[in-house]
Amino acid sequence: MEFPILSVMIFTPLLGMIIVMMINKEKHNLIKWTSTLISVLPLILSLIILFQYDSSTAEMQFVEKSSWIPSLSIQYFLGVDGLSVPMLFLTALLSTISLIVSFHIQKRVKEYFAFFLLLEAGMMGVFCALDFFLFYIFWEVMLVPMYFLIGVWGGPRKEYAAIKFFLYTLFGSIFMLVGILVLYLKTGTLDMLELIELGPTYSHAMQNWIWVAFFLAFAIKVPIFPFHTWLPDAHVEAPTAVSIILAGVLLKMGTYGFLRISYPMLPHGTQFFAYPFAILGVIGIIYGALVSMAQKDLKKLVAYSSVSHMGYCVLGMGVFFINSEGAAHITGLAGCIFQMFSHGLITGALFLLVGVLYDRAHTREIAAFGGLGAKLPVYTALMTAFAMASLGLPGMSGFVAEFMVFVGAFASPDFQVMTGIAVIGVVLTAGYILRMVQRVFLGEFNVKWKDLTEINGREIFAVAPLLILTLALGVYPKPLVNMISATLENIVYLVMR
Repeated sequence: MEFPILSVMIFTPLLGMIIVMMINKEKHNLIKWTSTLISVLPLILSLIILFQYDSSTAEMQFVEKSSWIPSLSIQYFLGVDGLSVPMLFLTALLSTISLIVSFHIQKRVKEYFAFFLLLEAGMMGVFCALDFFLFYIFWEVMLVPMYFLIGVWGGPRKEYAAIKFFLYTLFGSIFMLVGILVLYLKTGTLDMLELIELGPTYSHAMQNWIWVAFFLAFAIKVPIFPFHTWLPDAHVEAPTAVSIILAGVLLKMGTYGFLRISYPMLPHGTQFFAYPFAILGVIGIIYGALVSMAQKDLKKLVAYSSVSHMGYCVLGMGVFFINSEGAAHITGLAGCIFQMFSHGLITGALFLLVGVLYDRAHTREIAAFGGLGAKLPVYTALMTAFAMASLGLPGMSGFVAEFMVFVGAFASPDFQVMTGIAVIGVVLTAGYILRMVQRVFLGEFNVKWKDLTEINGREIFAVAPLLILTLALGVYPKPLVNMISATLENIVYLVMR
């Protein structure tokens, strides 16, 4: 029997949560170090999967499958492909980084770190599950720890933000459950791979209705305009580490759901809604950028920028097609996956660095600062680097992702006008990012901040891997592109069959 590497990745944080709950609540350092060290194991395992994954095939790998509840055809079924392997690594990396930057937590430390480990287990499970029952359990498990992490350790309006997040996500989950039940009653199976094979046999009307049900669940998670209103509240009120996970991983579960479930499983529905889907992506790009320009709060600016940047993912998902030679044109979809990974790195780092400044200054008002570059040169260099990555500076991963989306979209005559409009988002992004850098770090130094301290070694250690990966993928994107290509070609062919 092969080593159950996926199960170990999922259940190590769960076991860690139990261990943490058994530690004396007064031993804060022991709780923090134990939680962080436990989270390192899934990170190591994700690296092993990353290097052992065979990118030449779209077949599921590291598969674990056994009967669970035979009477309902429910299986314990795990596996990964080019879509989920990068996201598993990103989840493991950001979880470890989030725990490192949470060392300043002093309120109910044991509960905080226990909830965080439970959240990590749920996220890992979503990216591995290939049985709908298992997928839905992991999807819902994430709700509980995230609700408490925002509602207990958040800012002044934490209860409002936590309840809003919970209700929005639960609302979408109910529609997803309806879609799952319809498919189960139609086919008698919850095996996601079997349901994908049966996709063309479903009637067009049935596919369209189920596609809409799944759309509501995944669109809220992305979030796609106009389902985005929970996001800024959740980000602003959440602790720094929770914002990192929210932006870096949870938003990606929406796009992952579309590509894992809606696209291959409901091919007619996907083709039917492709054009309006892409339009929503363009609206998100422009709307998110315009609202970001109006923000006075640093964290709100980064939060709304996520709406804009996830719009590129939605546009990329909408522009798949088969060209005149019969080959799958996957550049837009590849740009979507690249953006998912890149946005997780960049925005995760931006929220981390905003949190570093807030911990020292106790304000996020952009107008309150000025000239910090002279006082905090290392912090300024890091923040400016990720700001440039966010606006799509060539040589960084953000540029590669956006370029691939635009190339994929412009290659189809049907999407050229839409692509031209979307490009305006790049200019708007440069506007609000450069304005933020100028007002916070340049100009005359505000003497009010003469006692601010530089970013410390622990915080640099946490953000350094994100910077290295952002630069590495910006200069040499080939490894990630190669990893996802076979899987995306398979997804397009499943949609167009």
